[in-house]
Amino acid sequence: MEISASLIKELREKTGVGIMDCKEALKESDGDINKAIDYLRKKGIATAKKRGGRTTSQGQVQAYIHAGGKIGVLLEVNCETDFSAKTDDFTNFTKDIAMQIAATSPISIDRESVPEDVLAREKDIYATQVRESGKPEKIIDKIVEGKLKKFFSEVCLLEQPFVKNPDITVQDVLNEIIAKTGENIIIRRFVRYQLGDSGE
Repeated sequence: MEISASLIKELREKTGVGIMDCKEALKESDGDINKAIDYLRKKGIATAKKRGGRTTSQGQVQAYIHAGGKIGVLLEVNCETDFSAKTDDFTNFTKDIAMQIAATSPISIDRESVPEDVLAREKDIYATQVRESGKPEKIIDKIVEGKLKKFFSEVCLLEQPFVKNPDITVQDVLNEIIAKTGENIIIRRFVRYQLGDSGE
């Protein structure tokens, strides 16, 4: 099918992706702009993975103070170039992620950085709960695995539903900005302060 220039322009404005990629996505999606966005997002993930090894020494430290001054977040997000670090897209992304952290209080960026003792404690609690509910021993591990998956989606920043659109995860939002900028972007570290919280 013939893809109109106006459709390509619309997709490009919505995604920030190059003209040829937009054209290909629209062809693959029979001109359906929403399907084309999904196609590009999926492709963005592949592109993001390819960019994963590139050095990220630029970026921003973003501060977010929640209304009333009771919760504050400091966040470092890195990218490859100073040019990208200064764009509105990058700034908005860092602001959104800082707000996400304030709202959801994750304990780590990804499941690999969940402290071992926390993970061991959760596994133990889930296994005990399942045993006490009378489930057969052979399915306990499977049930514990399912409960851990839910636990990760609550406490790991990248696996959390995005507060502005719970249909996607923070990882999806990160993949979108990587696809848009063409750079490797890493959420490096964060700290969240809550008034009166001892940090225990």
